[in-house]
Amino acid sequence: MSYQALYRKFRPDNFDEVKGQDHIVTALRNQVRANRIGHAFLFCGTRGTGKTSVAKILARAVNCENPVNGSPCNECRICRSILAGTSMNVAEIDAASNNSVDNIREIRDEVAYRPTEGNYRVYIIDEVHMLSPGAFNALLKTLEEPPSYVIFILATTEAHKIPVTILSRCQRYDFHRITVDTIANRLTALLEREGVEAEEKAVRYIAKAGDGSMRDALSLLDQCIAFYLGEKLTYDNVLEVLGAVDTEVFSRMLREILRGDAGAAIRLLDETIAAGRDISQFVSDFTWYLRNLLLVKTADDPEGIVDASAENLTLLKEESSMADADTLMRYIRVLSELSNQMRYATQKRVVLEVALIRLTRPAMETNLDSLLDRVRVLEKRIEEAPRVVYAPTGGQGDSAGKAKKPEPAFAAPEDLRRIVSEWGMIAGQTKGLLREILKNAEPYYDGSTGENILYIVFRAGDFISSSRAGNEEYINELKSIIQKRTGKTVEIRLITGEDGKAEALNRISVDEMIHENIHFDVDDEDD
Repeated sequence: MSYQALYRKFRPDNFDEVKGQDHIVTALRNQVRANRIGHAFLFCGTRGTGKTSVAKILARAVNCENPVNGSPCNECRICRSILAGTSMNVAEIDAASNNSVDNIREIRDEVAYRPTEGNYRVYIIDEVHMLSPGAFNALLKTLEEPPSYVIFILATTEAHKIPVTILSRCQRYDFHRITVDTIANRLTALLEREGVEAEEKAVRYIAKAGDGSMRDALSLLDQCIAFYLGEKLTYDNVLEVLGAVDTEVFSRMLREILRGDAGAAIRLLDETIAAGRDISQFVSDFTWYLRNLLLVKTADDPEGIVDASAENLTLLKEESSMADADTLMRYIRVLSELSNQMRYATQKRVVLEVALIRLTRPAMETNLDSLLDRVRVLEKRIEEAPRVVYAPTGGQGDSAGKAKKPEPAFAAPEDLRRIVSEWGMIAGQTKGLLREILKNAEPYYDGSTGENILYIVFRAGDFISSSRAGNEEYINELKSIIQKRTGKTVEIRLITGEDGKAEALNRISVDEMIHENIHFDVDDEDD
């Protein structure tokens, strides 16, 4: 006998073998057991989730001479004839190729005759959404008032294309995507029956690649076994066959992007492509990796929503500290846009390289999440910048015998400019009510006079915030933070927008700050 594909060989032949659709199996079992069987069913759901398999099981169950707990026995004469495809009671129709009015009229003529054996004539119409409008109209009357011995089972992946008049006459059952755990357990059991040895990590990756479809997962498993026939199926083998990438590569890529090193990111991509990995699969898996990092970082219970082993989950938690949530969301947005572009791109690699440069150079974009990423880079570079510390010089004290600590110098105009540019970090170091008050304020300085005064300007009419901020304790706290950051003292004055002085003050924008401190100019070549 010729070889039979795994998804055909291990197609479930009773309700007990249907995995991941317990809500549907229970309802159908109860109908068969109680002999309360509907005349029309609509099975909806993505590919490979068991719609056609369940339809065939139900067709046998309603005609079985000796049903077992609502499932067909698959041993009686009727069950065997249906399994062999020789029964006149069960007709399976592909609506993709039989979608005309004439095809439906043939069914209408056939239903006038009672079944020659068994209890019901069952019509399974697959991909029913492909029927023409005329065919739907021809089916409508028969579906509304069929003979008592006729059952229609309609299966579709696109329920929204079916007329409401048809939907309202059917019992609708939505087939869920099957979980990775369920698919992995099923694959493991089938591998044991086939006598194939495989790593657990390899099986789980195939289950995940199935994307909720048991049939897709079985097809991928068949492909991997065929490539390494007679050998143990390892995780690396699966990655090689499917053109996928190990998560370690994604971790390295994220580090290069966060460092802003476009050259290193593209070199890593070059290595990945040279190893024979698929570019589209790389983008999809990298997006999924970032999604997991974001969930681990933001969710209270990531174990329940991130499908990963305990070892990988621990690693994800460690790596999630590398970037904040806003940055990860920006990366996911850029890569999601990239996935759509790559569907129609002739130069997929070039499009991907441009996206990597966009990720490493947030200054190339002007939206809000890119601005937040630019500020993140700015803060990091400022924190990493070397600070010059001047050792105090002084003579021997008259009585204590210790060097006298010099008073900090007054802030010069360039110091005031720096204070204004770093205001976000300075205000962020304050606590409690003062931090909330400073959210409504903007720092200014008078560049025309060069005076040692930092003006904190509140919105016009916001006298409450300005009066609260005038608390001596708050002023001293703010001065202390500025002194620790700059080594200079500064005089602070509070004014509101109505003050004519506010219009004459200088203010530096975030874009100017980034340009002057980081020089994010986009060059043709990496520095």
